Amino acid sequence: MPHSNDTLARILRALDLGSSVAEQDTLLENARVETSVFTDLLEDRVDLIPGTKGSGKSALYRIFVDFLPEMLLERKKVILAHGVQRAGDEIFHAFSDEFETMTEEDFLDFWCVYLISLAHEHFVKRPRYSRYLQGCDEELSNFRNACQLARIPEFEKPRNLRGVLEWAIAVVRSFRPIVRYTFPDNGGTLELDMFGKPVTTEDTSRTDQTSAVLPRHVGGIRDTLESVLRKADLNLWLMIDRLDEIFPRRSAVETRALRALLRTLRIFESKQIRVKVFLRDDILEQIVAEGNGFTALTHVTARQADTLKWSENQILTMIVKRLFACRDLASYLSVETARLEANQAYREELFYRVFPKTVHRGSRQSPTLRWIYTHTQDGKGVVTPRDVIDLLTKAKQRQQDDFNANPSGTSAEIIGAAAIRYGLKELSKRKRETYLEAEFPHLWTFIKKFVKGKAEYTASAMGAILGTNWQSVVDDLVSVGVLSLEVKRNGSKSYTIPFVYRDGLEVTQGKMK
Repeated sequence: MPHSNDTLARILRALDLGSSVAEQDTLLENARVETSVFTDLLEDRVDLIPGTKGSGKSALYRIFVDFLPEMLLERKKVILAHGVQRAGDEIFHAFSDEFETMTEEDFLDFWCVYLISLAHEHFVKRPRYSRYLQGCDEELSNFRNACQLARIPEFEKPRNLRGVLEWAIAVVRSFRPIVRYTFPDNGGTLELDMFGKPVTTEDTSRTDQTSAVLPRHVGGIRDTLESVLRKADLNLWLMIDRLDEIFPRRSAVETRALRALLRTLRIFESKQIRVKVFLRDDILEQIVAEGNGFTALTHVTARQADTLKWSENQILTMIVKRLFACRDLASYLSVETARLEANQAYREELFYRVFPKTVHRGSRQSPTLRWIYTHTQDGKGVVTPRDVIDLLTKAKQRQQDDFNANPSGTSAEIIGAAAIRYGLKELSKRKRETYLEAEFPHLWTFIKKFVKGKAEYTASAMGAILGTNWQSVVDDLVSVGVLSLEVKRNGSKSYTIPFVYRDGLEVTQGKMK
């Protein structure tokens, strides 16, 4: 049925698809899609949540810390304490000089104190939990005494994130005084830390044992905190996100800091206390691969969620929920909200009442939903909500401009094929600037060799373009999704640049042999 361009322009002006950035997304709660990772986290089956940039880690984090605390407290007796959210990364950057000088062992202590401080500020000192802590006077006194032994003061007023960080760093510094004893008759020198443990030149005594010799006082605090929680019949989840924005990417300090954080998960492993870490999968792969190995990695990853992935049906659900959060559009198409929530076939029907059946003409063309899904995949086959939202937002803006330019006309679709193709082009340009160039400067020297090139390459073509060390470079490009690898039946390899990067890299269809 044809639609009036003037009417559609008015509806599109009211249509807000939300933001691809979780912290700015006004539709996060109303249009949420409950994936298997959401369920596993809700049921406390996982502590480590990895995912590609834009896959929904921060959205999942924000759903829990902003929208679910009351439900978790009432139904599951879980209290959420969270750090590193929104502007918190800028505050972390203010301490970059201090972080630069810290060893992995310093960071282990830092994260312990930081997590304890979150528990202190978000749980013990919060008036809203006072009724749960009635009858816990002895346990709370033990907790406070343990904090004092570790030189962690109890501040009378609540501390902001900057105050918490200053507190944690100051405590770590106090953890590290060195006592040096020189034996007589040239017998050598022995250095001991405040716990009487020898300090070696490389300081690897704890690095190789994730089961860790925990600083005595931190262990005491953890134990007394567990006692408080047991007495109150509560559980505490310490939530950490935005870790890819805190430390310089692919730097030594990032590796030291995040390896130490993963080790901290084991230190706080108990029925009462859980540390929930949201981390990009490429960073996780990097930090466990570097350094001197990761002896207890299997223990760290035992409660690791499946990497956040989105199926075509889940992407459909996300799109439709966001479209019809707009009352004007829902009313115009007479949407039945209950059916939308319950019926996948109805969601697909609604999708095609907004979009055309195909993006290109022809009997053998993919349906529009499939086209959007395949054209936003990276080389590893990953589709992220962020990219789909960005594509459709640009398409909506282009379509609105077209309707405004011809208000007296009519249209068969609310958002048409040309607008969708425009959305992909704009998404691809953004991916080049904000992802390929910004996130992988160490690889951009090689990636830019494909600019204005072809979409597909043989192994010999790769050698000609990248030189003698081409296989190592290509392996890196495949690992970050810039290239996809296909092994033919005869064993030959073919490398393809995904659609989502082609416009940004000005790539044309064809194969270079």
